[in-house]
Amino acid sequence: MKIILGVGGGIAAYKSAELARMLMQQGHQVQAVMTAAAEEFVRPLTFAALTGRKVLTNLFAIESAIEHISVAQEHELLAIAPATADLIAKMAHGLADDFLTTLCLAFTGPVVVAPAMNVNMWQHAATQANLETLRKRGYRMVEPGRGYLACGMTGPGRLAEPEEIVAAIESEARKRHDLEGETVLITAGPTQEPLDPVRFLTNRSSGKMGYALAEAAAARGAKVVLVSGPVHLTPPRGVEVIPVRTAEEMRAKVMENLGPAHIVIKAAAVADFHLSKVPEQKVKKTAARISLELDPTPDILAELGRKKDDRLLIGFAAETQNLVQEARRKLESKNCDMVVGNLVGGADVGFESDQNEVILVLRTGETIPLARASKREIADRIFDQVLKLRLALSAANGR
Repeated sequence: MKIILGVGGGIAAYKSAELARMLMQQGHQVQAVMTAAAEEFVRPLTFAALTGRKVLTNLFAIESAIEHISVAQEHELLAIAPATADLIAKMAHGLADDFLTTLCLAFTGPVVVAPAMNVNMWQHAATQANLETLRKRGYRMVEPGRGYLACGMTGPGRLAEPEEIVAAIESEARKRHDLEGETVLITAGPTQEPLDPVRFLTNRSSGKMGYALAEAAAARGAKVVLVSGPVHLTPPRGVEVIPVRTAEEMRAKVMENLGPAHIVIKAAAVADFHLSKVPEQKVKKTAARISLELDPTPDILAELGRKKDDRLLIGFAAETQNLVQEARRKLESKNCDMVVGNLVGGADVGFESDQNEVILVLRTGETIPLARASKREIADRIFDQVLKLRLALSAANGR
């Protein structure tokens, strides 16, 4: 694999030399890119000797005015270690004043970031906000270790060990291709069930989890069809988005696109009831109480469970109590292979939040909790388990 190793300016830069050596031993091609501050700690000659390649440093001392673009296009993964507080801030805000930060803006592949800094800098609200911005973009963070730091303080901030960073890089490299040739059908967002021409029934779903799943699947090489209810989100790159409004429209588009799908993920929060006869004109407000007779909407997940054949079917269960029990009930009643359960109603996870904390209930009988993380990171963890589950079910069925 062709890897760019970005080296920021900090005492931990000396560990990056060992990281470069380990990546070369794994058979990767490594192109080192150093900031000016990094050169004050480790000389470029060190990385040139380890990688067998010229180290890129000065944006204006290069062979081509667009070399940062060509380097970004020629490589498959970008790893930055150490990533200083300054470098993380520049990446988060799109600043580009040297070769490395300019390359970051031009790079479209997976990015692994290994921060290293003073404990107070690490814990500062600005740094944490910048890290969260990068996580939302899908960057893989290799969290710093705790211990004695070069500044004399003790706490989180020391660069993760090279072995840990290599493991993260290898993990991202595998993800890049593990859904290649597959078609993944995903539903996301709420539905809107009209009550009259201006009013409708809906729910608090933002669609963020479904869109994160679509983005993650596309990044791993899948063809992704995303059937989306009304949301205010930018469509993920490389994903076919089919907009719908009502539960019936969502059902129709899901069934229309079911044929080629290998994996179906039902992440949408479909309204449970609808008004079967919608008035043609706006209902006027009066002092009298009105009653609505609502009918159930189509149960898309149950229908998918009856028609799934060899497909892998994943449902979602948003609950306010008895999470595992309800997820297990849905798994059995809807004939799912996995149900992703999450408690909703809190302000910091679930609906409308950029973070999630879920529990996976699997057909194999396992229950796997996923700790709080960005929805993009949760999406990748879900796909990790989806692929493991498929292997386990295939082995159990003797395929």
